[in-house]
Amino acid sequence: MRVLTALSGLTGVVEQATQLRDAGVSGVFTFEGPHDVFAPLTLAAGVGGLDLMTNVAIGFPRNPIHLAHQANDHQLLSGGRFALGLGTQIRAQIEKRFGAAFDHPVDRMVELVAALRAIFESWNTGARLDFRGDYYRHTLMTPTFSPGPNPYGAPPIYVGALGPRLTRAAAAHADGLLVMPFSSKRFLRDSTMSAVNAGLTRAGRRPHDFAVIPEIIVATGATDAELRAAEAATRKLLGFYASTPAYAPVLAAHGWEDLQPELNALSKQGRWAQMGELIDDDVLHTIAACGTPAQVAAHIRDRVEGISDTVCVYQAAPVAPAVIGEIVANLG
Repeated sequence: MRVLTALSGLTGVVEQATQLRDAGVSGVFTFEGPHDVFAPLTLAAGVGGLDLMTNVAIGFPRNPIHLAHQANDHQLLSGGRFALGLGTQIRAQIEKRFGAAFDHPVDRMVELVAALRAIFESWNTGARLDFRGDYYRHTLMTPTFSPGPNPYGAPPIYVGALGPRLTRAAAAHADGLLVMPFSSKRFLRDSTMSAVNAGLTRAGRRPHDFAVIPEIIVATGATDAELRAAEAATRKLLGFYASTPAYAPVLAAHGWEDLQPELNALSKQGRWAQMGELIDDDVLHTIAACGTPAQVAAHIRDRVEGISDTVCVYQAAPVAPAVIGEIVANLG
């Protein structure tokens, strides 16, 4: 099984990526957090043998031309080992933090993927760029601004999704689905894959033409103290996720729907430290893979078997490369 995990921060990225590669990790990813989502991957691209992925770059505040250049450049730098993962985020973040438009997010994401494909096609074939949509319009590409054909081809475009409409749309239009980390075996199999299969059928696509890449939160460590600290950090992370209405369906799938409004109320009061206390062991061990590296690997395999041979490991608390390596070794 291929395992990707996150790069943290901007300092020591090359050393960090090298250690993860040597531990057996197949690739590294970044998310849209306190640093730019592409910068660490630029630094890690010089470490041979690693796949690179944004997981995810928030699409709507960015222009497709900007995204296309960044994706194309990282495809070149990595020798064809880059994947562009895109996400919508939620309305409040897009409108209030980024100051961008969020209307019709599913249709907008579908059109963003189409615009990127048109741009890549223009660069790689020399075809005239003539994309005219409801949200994006690109009708000019002069030789000065075209990087020309990429020897590794256009990078794949993955979309992060949780809800059924966006999941179906991703299956119909993107190259793969990045399964959100706040999930579970039941939700993945009953809800996510049902929507994936519906989207593939609607588009006349075959399952092997589409990648499903689950991201799983892990809590582990080399010692009991490290494991306890990781579980505490994971409870806080799950409390934050569960406070968001978008993740209520995951809780509802297990009969925990009353937890979301309670956590949401605490978040509005700024009582972040108390939110993790509401995440009991059932919630913790259902959504996150906890325990020794062998137990974490068993949880991951049980969740994704028959669905994917690639997983993203989300470290709620930093996990030493050697411990990540044990997870990889146990996954085989």
